[in-house]
Amino acid sequence: MTTHSRRNILAAGSAFGASMLLPRVAMASVPVRLTSVKFGSVGWLIDTIRHEGIDKKHDLDLQVVDVANNQAAPVALLSRAADVIVSDWTWALRQRAKGDDLKFAPYSSALGSLMVGKDSPIKSLADFEGKKIGVAGTGIDKSWILLRAYSRKILGKDIANISEPVFGAAPLVTEEFRNGRLDGVLNFWTYAARLEAGGARELLTMADVVKGLDVSPTPPLVGFIWSEKEVRNKGVPVNKLLAAVADANRVLASSDGAWERLRPLIKPASDAELIAIRNYYRSGITGSWGEAETAAAKKLTNLLIELGDTELVGDGTHFDQNLFHT
Repeated sequence: MTTHSRRNILAAGSAFGASMLLPRVAMASVPVRLTSVKFGSVGWLIDTIRHEGIDKKHDLDLQVVDVANNQAAPVALLSRAADVIVSDWTWALRQRAKGDDLKFAPYSSALGSLMVGKDSPIKSLADFEGKKIGVAGTGIDKSWILLRAYSRKILGKDIANISEPVFGAAPLVTEEFRNGRLDGVLNFWTYAARLEAGGARELLTMADVVKGLDVSPTPPLVGFIWSEKEVRNKGVPVNKLLAAVADANRVLASSDGAWERLRPLIKPASDAELIAIRNYYRSGITGSWGEAETAAAKKLTNLLIELGDTELVGDGTHFDQNLFHT
């Protein structure tokens, strides 16, 4: 064999080897675009994933899509600006009934709470008659709809009719409550934790509400949502994201130092506030979705439909167990 022939064979072999590598490189570089609300708990999770090198461990190219608030995340998903969002399965169920092939995997079972002042004379939900309740979000926020269903069952009255609800962004209603312009506030768990650390009293948790509606176990309402078709067609490795989240949660569940490192992101007003947020978060860490959660979600969905809460579940919505990633 001539030297020239050997060079040609080596060149061809090198080219073939390089071409065999290309598909693997391309697959590894497919990113997961995940939405995150600034200063929210997903941001703390993402920071932990990156700091601990968990993304590298799972060969995960995680790209953050910043959104202004929780309501903006679904818009990002439906407009294909993000691959995965964190939102409620009740919304995803409504979209699935409209034909969207959405999937849901649980993120957290931590729910909001109804808070009152430390020395407030309000001792029960019935005491809110004629009072002002701040509600983080809008009239179709899941916590508010569920609280209304609970009040109808417990009091025989709709809390929306006997009290004066004031809707607004979580920081706004929190500040209004602190300034004494609201008698109570139904807020997301992160804000409830901060208020509790500041001396506010927890009157009712959303876990209590769901349990009071005879739904058990309480199914995680918040989770990762994606389009099955989009993820499949683009090769988005959602499984890598879920594995990384599980690893990061193991760190956050066991390491107080990990929370101390997150202090600049959380911006607690005190050590007590950081501890309260840490404890709330840890209480919400959930495992995989199983048959018990599916049964509970079905019961909750049917209850909301029965109560006529079309605002939450939407006209024509029906339970679809295929929504849940198991």
